[in-house]
Amino acid sequence: MDERIASDVTYHCFFEQSGTFKNEFKKLGFNAFDYDILNDYGQTDYQIDLFNEIELAYEGSKSVFDNIKKDDVILAFFPCTLFQEHNALWFKGCAAQQKGWTVRRKLEYVIERHEELHENYTCLTKMVIVCLDKDIPLIIENPVTPPHYLTTYWCIKPKFVDHDRTERGDWMKKPTQYWFINCDPKNNFIFEPQIVRKPKRYIDIKGGNDRQKTRSEITPEYANRFIREFILDGD
Repeated sequence: MDERIASDVTYHCFFEQSGTFKNEFKKLGFNAFDYDILNDYGQTDYQIDLFNEIELAYEGSKSVFDNIKKDDVILAFFPCTLFQEHNALWFKGCAAQQKGWTVRRKLEYVIERHEELHENYTCLTKMVIVCLDKDIPLIIENPVTPPHYLTTYWCIKPKFVDHDRTERGDWMKKPTQYWFINCDPKNNFIFEPQIVRKPKRYIDIKGGNDRQKTRSEITPEYANRFIREFILDGD
């Protein structure tokens, strides 16, 4: 299966609108495209509702997956907010934003938040099923800080966990896990010094939305090294 990940591959970056991985794939001579419902960075090549496309593909209807070959690779940066450890605080009614809420309001909100969690969990699982059925290599990225919902309540285990992203050139230590479906991490040895950065908590923080946006971003240096170390065939 892994032999298919070669120079003629097109890389489809799902839920990435920053263009970070897409542009690093291009620098390395590959075709690559970003897919997302938003285009805040001006890098989204296909501005579509991926949740809807996954549902269509799962039901056997026409979808974006019809344009992805078995020799291609999907790299999915699936939305992670509801899977992260702080989500448990909302369910327990202990989140800072819930201060002063009545018990009834907390319970009503729990119903809404759990439905959203279920929607995300189901969509992610259906995406994997679609790729299994279509025999398309899929790599999924998501944070790993425990207790992480997928680590606890999913039947697929990640094949690689990056415990400190600064060792590969990222600004954030933020431990990250990667699932490899229909393929395996290459574990290539990179014959060059690692770009070790001093961790930063946040970069250019101006508000709550900027903080969340900054934490989700990955440096081009990290993306380039990850691609060459774990995705591409070594020479």
